[in-house]
Amino acid sequence: MGTATDHREDGHHVTDSAGTPAEPDDTAEHAAGDRSGAGGGGRGNGNGSATGNGNRDGKRGRRRSLRWVALGVSLLVLLVSGVGWWLYRKLEGNITTDLTAVEELERYDRERPLPAPHGAQNILLIGSDSRAGADNAKYGRDKGIQRSDTTILLHIAGDRRSVTAVSVPRDLLVGIPSCRTAQGTRSRAQYAQFNSAFALGGAACTIRTVERLTGVRVDHHMVVDFHGFKSMVDAVGGVTVCLPASIDDADAHLRLKAGKQTLNGEQALGYVRARKSLGNGSDTERMDRQQQFLGALFNKVQSNGVLLNPARLYPVLDAATRSLTTDPGLDSLKDLFDLARSLRGVPTERVQFLTVPRRSSPYDPNRDVLAQPAASRLFERLRKDAPVRVVPKETTASTAGDTERDSGTGSQNPSATPTFSGTNATSARCK
Repeated sequence: MGTATDHREDGHHVTDSAGTPAEPDDTAEHAAGDRSGAGGGGRGNGNGSATGNGNRDGKRGRRRSLRWVALGVSLLVLLVSGVGWWLYRKLEGNITTDLTAVEELERYDRERPLPAPHGAQNILLIGSDSRAGADNAKYGRDKGIQRSDTTILLHIAGDRRSVTAVSVPRDLLVGIPSCRTAQGTRSRAQYAQFNSAFALGGAACTIRTVERLTGVRVDHHMVVDFHGFKSMVDAVGGVTVCLPASIDDADAHLRLKAGKQTLNGEQALGYVRARKSLGNGSDTERMDRQQQFLGALFNKVQSNGVLLNPARLYPVLDAATRSLTTDPGLDSLKDLFDLARSLRGVPTERVQFLTVPRRSSPYDPNRDVLAQPAASRLFERLRKDAPVRVVPKETTASTAGDTERDSGTGSQNPSATPTFSGTNATSARCK
């Protein structure tokens, strides 16, 4: 049978063939509706054009709604991206880059040690005792100079499975090279107290002094002042420590009860700086407290409550970047993020803290000198990126070195991993 096809205005095809009833056109639908309405109690437009128009209008409405939703999502994505970019630029702009140190170190590049093997990194952390600025003025009068209140050589192993933080005592007598001063002159080479290197020539002079002392090349450096330290502690919500006795130190602006305490930034600064009112008043005990505190801080920052919570992570990043003066190799968020990410897999028991092996100077009991051969063995291990074992002082007490103040002796077996007294991040946790 033949087939007739009617092309309707609305684009649909109506086919009329034998055995297949043709769909009624619009006119037939209206007529059927009218007849049905007349003889069937007013059902009129039940299957007529009103329903068809309603379906088409509904589809158009849904399409318009979807377009508005898509537009809204696009605007939201752009807004979030814009805010994210603004926050990124803000955080990156917080960091101060120390170009002066870079220029000075480049002048002496030929005499500097070779980089560590296996991709290991050495970062010098310098805590400045500068009283400049309103936030730091209450800790003493600003005399126009700053010294390194705390200096730590941070060795990050090439396999990123261990971190060794070595404190350099500020009272250690060392050879300080001729350095460029802030006034543009050059200081004389001298044998003096270690922390005076920072006062003479800033970070560059301190780095060169450390490199001459240890033979370890410093790849990067970070300088943080009192205010920056406090901000970091407050940003993580405080750090918990265990105090064996109560503390009342007016000079450190610190009053705490014995036992488990969560310290805010102000209290934490007093705790790591207090000296005369705690223990025997020595700088040795103060460095021990600093190492314990840094272990507790590492635990807090590495916890899920900080790193995996954007609301808590941003203040930490903001505080960290605002408090940092660093070299160009660490002056971007990407650099800092890559560094932090590489440390996330380090087990807490492999984050170790110790002090450069030293003993009292025979000429001045208030000053230190290196304790040999322990110091040389430690420096050699760091240069080679070789393992270092750190155990509590009680463990090494029976094998202490020349004097009671030696902080490590190393192993007598050349093939064994040398052992030094110290602590790790696990022992920093309160029981």
